[in-house]
Amino acid sequence: MAQQAIGVDIGGTGIKAGIVNLEHGTLDSERVRVDTPKGARPADVLDTVREVLDTLGVTGSQLPLGVAFPAIVKRGRTLSAANIAKDWVGFEAEKFFEDGLGRHITFVNDADAAGVAEARHGAARDAIGLTIMTTLGTGIGSAFLYDGVLVPNTELGHLRREGESIERWTAYSAMERESLSWEDWSARLQEFYSHVEFLFSPDLFVVGGGVSKHPEKFLPRLELKTPIVAAVHRNASGIIGAASLAAD
Repeated sequence: MAQQAIGVDIGGTGIKAGIVNLEHGTLDSERVRVDTPKGARPADVLDTVREVLDTLGVTGSQLPLGVAFPAIVKRGRTLSAANIAKDWVGFEAEKFFEDGLGRHITFVNDADAAGVAEARHGAARDAIGLTIMTTLGTGIGSAFLYDGVLVPNTELGHLRREGESIERWTAYSAMERESLSWEDWSARLQEFYSHVEFLFSPDLFVVGGGVSKHPEKFLPRLELKTPIVAAVHRNASGIIGAASLAAD
């Protein structure tokens, strides 16, 4: 088994990459980040992934490569497009990236990758029962892990609220867009997590995404029966999980 792998995490606002130490679940390199191209169309995203791999110095590397992506992913095909171009719906994304990069890759949902990282090397390591990982950023991603085993492609950010996906109202981007205070935004999170808690009776919530670097600002404001903690790997969880899954 490889000791290292490459992880790429494609998000609605940024594309990040790094070389991952598979034993420790940590980065053996600097984290490279560039802005996601406007519109996030397939060809533009592929060009940007090439750019981050080149900057990382791994363009010709034979290390396993995992790519995390903000969409439902089934058998290499993307089936949704909430914060990216609609061109991705029903798109053979894994093959597109393999052909474009000239190598084998593992292509997975971004929140699922983050959940795997936290289950193997982070806040959900050795957790018993149902862990629900949520990533709060441009949208809301989610991952279900039962005794550490991933149940892929849950989409809690698309629970409905007043006719819209709840992520439009509750994601970290909503806080920034509407200039909400931490208190006001936490009240929205309370509604979201209380509903998810009622539906699924989880044993642990883990919160990742861009806002996870400020857990003290909002986690203490939430009143839940379920323990809720910040992701250990913060916004690098997607990179680490994608690399780990590529090496499996």
